[in-house]
Amino acid sequence: MNAPLRRRPPASEPPRGRALAEFVSAHRAGLGALAVVAAAAVGGWLAWRRHADQVRAQPDLVLFPERIEVQGIGPWIRGDVRGEALRDASLDGGLPLDDPALAERLRRAFARHPWVREVVAVRLGQPAAAVVEVRCREPVAMVRVKDGLYAVDGEGVLLPSDDFTAESAAAYPTIAQVGTTPIGAAGTRWGDAMVVEGAAVAAAIGPEWPRLGMRDLKPTAVGIGLIWELVGDDGRRIRFGSAPGREQPGEPPAAAKLARLQRLPAGDEAERMVDLTVAPAAEPVSAADPARASAPP
Repeated sequence: MNAPLRRRPPASEPPRGRALAEFVSAHRAGLGALAVVAAAAVGGWLAWRRHADQVRAQPDLVLFPERIEVQGIGPWIRGDVRGEALRDASLDGGLPLDDPALAERLRRAFARHPWVREVVAVRLGQPAAAVVEVRCREPVAMVRVKDGLYAVDGEGVLLPSDDFTAESAAAYPTIAQVGTTPIGAAGTRWGDAMVVEGAAVAAAIGPEWPRLGMRDLKPTAVGIGLIWELVGDDGRRIRFGSAPGREQPGEPPAAAKLARLQRLPAGDEAERMVDLTVAPAAEPVSAADPARASAPP
C-alpha cells in the first residue's frame, strides 16, 4: 500500500513584536528623520501658541485704527468715516497684519459706510499701516418731509443727516412736495421716483444754485412726466422743465438749459419768471461784443 501523503506544517509567522522590530531596524534612518520633523512641528506649534500674542502685539505686526489712512473724504462730511466703518465691522481693535483676508475685510467695512460710494483701493504697508482710498457720495439737495429735512445725493441715495447743521443744509436746494419717507437707512435709495428726478435736477444745476438765490425745487405733473421749477423766497420762478434725460418732445436738452441758466442775471436784475423749456427770443447785440456787432447781416 502506498504511504499516505503528509501535509507540510504551515510556515510559522514571526511574532508581531519581532516583525515591528525588524521594520524599524530596516527603516531606522527614515523614521528618525520623520520623528525629528514631527517633533519640530509640534514644538513650533506649541511655541507659537505660547508667544503668538506677544508677537502680534509688536507695533509693526498689528494694524491699529490710527494707522489706517482714509483718502477721498469730502469736505462736506463732518463725521468720522474711519472710526464708524471700523466700529460697525468690529475691526476697531488691533488687526494682525498676517491675516491674508485683511485687505478684503477693510474693503467690505468701508464699502458699507453710507457716505462711501466706492472703495477704490486698499493698500497694506510694513510696519503695520494701511491706506484706504474711497470715493464718497456728494450731497446735492435736501428733501423736505413732515418730520424735517433729509439729504440726498445725485442718485436719490439717502445720506447721514447728523452731518448737517441748519446752516449747512440751507446751502442746498430743497425738494418740496414729497409725500414719502425713506424706505431704508442712510446709504440706500429713497425709493421714490420724484426724489430721484429732483436730485438729478439739483445735481445738474450744481454750483449755479447759490448764485441764483433760489430756495425750492417744486414738481408739477404735466402729461406723463414732471416739470420742475426753481422757486425763490421773493417769488421769482425759473421753469427748468423735465429732469435730465426725461425731456418731452421739443424740449431743449439739459445742457442747453444749463448754458442759458448760467447767463441769467442774479439779484435785482433777475427776471420774475424764466422758462427754460422754450427757446429764448433773439438776444440783443451788446456793444461789448464787437465781433458780433461788426458782423455782416
